[in-house]
Amino acid sequence: MSKHHSLKAVAIAAALSYSASLYADGWPSWEPETAAVPFAFSSDSMGFAVGAAGLLKGAGQPQASVLGAGLLSDKGTWLTYLGASNYTLATDSRWLFGAELYSAEFKQFDYYLGEATSNDSSAEDAIVADAREAQYRVSARYILPLGAAESQGLPAALKPNRTVTGHFPWTSGISSLEFRPFYQSREFDDARQLQQKAFSEADSIWGLETRFDWDNRNNSRNPTEGSRSQFSVTYDPGSSDHASWWKWDLSQSWFWDLGAMGELIDQQVLAFNFYTGDIPSWNSTESVNGNEMFRRPPDYAGTRLGGLYRLRSFQSGRYVDRAALSYSMEYRILPDWQPLSEWPVFNWYDVPWWQWVAFADVGRVADEYNLAELHQDMKWSAGGAIRFQVEGIVVRAEMAWGSEDSLFRVMINQPF
Repeated sequence: MSKHHSLKAVAIAAALSYSASLYADGWPSWEPETAAVPFAFSSDSMGFAVGAAGLLKGAGQPQASVLGAGLLSDKGTWLTYLGASNYTLATDSRWLFGAELYSAEFKQFDYYLGEATSNDSSAEDAIVADAREAQYRVSARYILPLGAAESQGLPAALKPNRTVTGHFPWTSGISSLEFRPFYQSREFDDARQLQQKAFSEADSIWGLETRFDWDNRNNSRNPTEGSRSQFSVTYDPGSSDHASWWKWDLSQSWFWDLGAMGELIDQQVLAFNFYTGDIPSWNSTESVNGNEMFRRPPDYAGTRLGGLYRLRSFQSGRYVDRAALSYSMEYRILPDWQPLSEWPVFNWYDVPWWQWVAFADVGRVADEYNLAELHQDMKWSAGGAIRFQVEGIVVRAEMAWGSEDSLFRVMINQPF
């Protein structure tokens, strides 16, 4: 077992064993809740795929949860995901621990590599290849004694609903500092034909992401007012096959309640997100085994646009470079008509609301952090989505069209 795997195993085991000591005097008064959903879909890139996702709430501790998912396609593509979150070492602690494990193998999948990820590249620059991918991460999140958590402590961070009481971290919201050791890899079956000139060619990396998060939303699942600010710094110390590098990312979201609209619409919300990031070490070099190497990440860890959160009509990592900037806007409504509780399958679960969404994204990447350049020749996406809360988790199904392609996705959580 590698050092990275050992770290994760120790963290999870510590949380579970400590929870056992907390309740050693008898069975806890809570019981775990479970939910499972099978799914199937077809796409050009994956073929016909079947899978399932399952949720266990109260997994070892009343506030903790475990989420797992997996799928297999007729092209031989498979992936698995397991995530555990909100474990604590003591009832009066301010620390929350978690872990995420993702592994996948893609067959005859479209990849954009090297110069094919630049802003002036085209869809025809993709290559078709087989690859194996993995991402493993543990997290240790400290809830700072500010805002709602100053007097309430950890319980304030676990509440889905909060009152927005100000516009600064020391008066409102939940502020936290999170440390996320990670391991990430991608390996192609035939690497000889794959040249990634602008990036490191390392098959695997490891490092630490440190993130500050100020969550001043009134609801973590369906916010109607407030804001959220996230700033992170990621550092990879390098190894025998690649140089060290570091990057920063900033994400800022705002939400405005537009009220109801007669008897047809119970809630209208305008949501806006701004994202930007840079790799300051990009043009510096260091010696690795006697060779001068640029201090750059591989493209799968660079500053990226496309995927589940930004430029959603493009596949994940369609655009990668030193710097990136994007804007996203959504118009979200809760219709008064809510028939899901009466529909087959949906009536097996607690589905308190569904949401209709129209959205638009614009953004671009560049080989230097220049705000003027980052606002020129921006790519765009637009689309619609239906989202609903199932057993406390937001599920979103969305269709996005853009300047190059269109994509349909099903995923969990709001994009911002």
